[in-house]
Amino acid sequence: MDVQDQETLGRWDGLSSRDAGSRTTAMEQIRQEVLTKVEAIGPVQPSSPSLPSGSPLSSDLNDILAHLLMLTKRCPFEDVRDRSVHLLQAVQDLGVRIPRPLGNGPSRFIPEKEILQVSKVDTRTQSIFEDAFAALGRLDNISLVMGFHPQYLESFLRTQHYLLQMDGPLSLHYRHYIGIMAAARHQCSYLVNLHVNDFLQVGGDPKWLNGLDGAPRKLQQLGELNKILAHRPWLLTKEHIEGLLKAEEHSWSLAELIHAVVLLTHYHSLASFTFGCGIVPEIHCDGGHTFRPPSLGHYCVCDIANGNNHHDSGSQDGCDGEVEVLMERMKHLQECRDDEEASQEEMATRFEREKTESMLVVTAEDEEWVPSRDISRHFEDPSYGYKDFSRRGEHVPTFRVQDYSWEDHGYSLVNRLYPDVGQMLDEKFQMAYNLTYNTMATHKDVDTSMLRRAIWNYIHCMFGIRYDDYDYGEINQLLDRSFKIYIKTMVCSPEKTTKRMYESFWRQFQHSEKVHVNLLLMEARMQAELLYALRAITRYMT
Repeated sequence: MDVQDQETLGRWDGLSSRDAGSRTTAMEQIRQEVLTKVEAIGPVQPSSPSLPSGSPLSSDLNDILAHLLMLTKRCPFEDVRDRSVHLLQAVQDLGVRIPRPLGNGPSRFIPEKEILQVSKVDTRTQSIFEDAFAALGRLDNISLVMGFHPQYLESFLRTQHYLLQMDGPLSLHYRHYIGIMAAARHQCSYLVNLHVNDFLQVGGDPKWLNGLDGAPRKLQQLGELNKILAHRPWLLTKEHIEGLLKAEEHSWSLAELIHAVVLLTHYHSLASFTFGCGIVPEIHCDGGHTFRPPSLGHYCVCDIANGNNHHDSGSQDGCDGEVEVLMERMKHLQECRDDEEASQEEMATRFEREKTESMLVVTAEDEEWVPSRDISRHFEDPSYGYKDFSRRGEHVPTFRVQDYSWEDHGYSLVNRLYPDVGQMLDEKFQMAYNLTYNTMATHKDVDTSMLRRAIWNYIHCMFGIRYDDYDYGEINQLLDRSFKIYIKTMVCSPEKTTKRMYESFWRQFQHSEKVHVNLLLMEARMQAELLYALRAITRYMT
């Protein structure tokens, strides 16, 4: 990174300060730099109010203007938002075309107003947003959508910050590259692009971004583990682990491997969340803004500040009584639980039946598609996906939780080899699983624990993981077909999740409740993958 880049970076960093004076100074430096660049380009002809494209000066200025646009919408500090609006207005007044956001807010599925309302009414969320912005210089769309659930968001950001930025076995550029590898398994361009930028910022070698074969042999060898964990974790064996730990000069240490496994599972499951919530590109990144004028009328910078993009809420037609029916079923199941207990044999049969049925649930829009070249180059064998084995009738073996569980085995292994991370993951799993506001749609004082457990256990069931004390007959009572298709798609082939699918399950529920479902799906998936990886490592060690 050259000196000029570092200076610019330092100014953006100044905007993250909690001290208003430091922010004012940084903003003034940026203002002067922008106006100097605009003057250097010279007078722009009124007939074509845009920059001469292609020149280094114009592309540099365009990047800064896109960054300012992001600040007008995403910076949690009001003074920075206001000054960014005024600066863009000044640039526009000088005859230079300014960018405008593409799309309506952080999500294609959830109205922008609802997402942004959260931090306005919840001081805790606002404070978490300020901390996140101070740490990274950005408030990403994932965090904005998770802001519906501030307790969880706090735990999530703490864990992710530790995995990416604090002391650990792997170097910083390895961490971001592993994030790219994991997100690319699901063609999640949102996460790939985020980590490509971070990878370069921490000094990563741009050649590695030309494809996995441009990366060191050590990272290439992680490709097989990445592939199996993302799509068929039950196929992971201690031999796979041994191959990584005993690869002569390219070998991994146990601590490095644990760090890598946690990163891979974190980003596989975060790709599920990203697609499941319809997360769109960041405003300042490719696909998040355009310099082309809108087709209707003249675009004014005041629209940026006021948010002129309207969005209606999802339709709720034809689903009257859905919530009441679900609540009635929960009540009935609770009464049946109290009356009779099924035998162990019957419980095992119900699990096997649910597991087999879950294999037959098809994911959405199963048409053939080709991964885009820019992302698929980060991993080999793009044809290796979840769908292939279920079509061929391959059997998923049963993984019994009392033989190997997160609480009794996985947690301590992670904590031993990567201190504090087991604890952080445990808090995050518990937070997602136990999170409740005791509401269902408009109903208050509802115990939703039965429903949360059914969702969590259904996902684990799809991975072959069985809890002996759970009656899997409850799943069919509580999760209807459209919900099962959504879960299966989001967990196994998240890149195929559509807005129609998001809208078709739980139509009377609020967006915040659907985001809560997505948090459950993400954490249950991560824990399922981790269980298989950690069991294989334990078997290697014993």
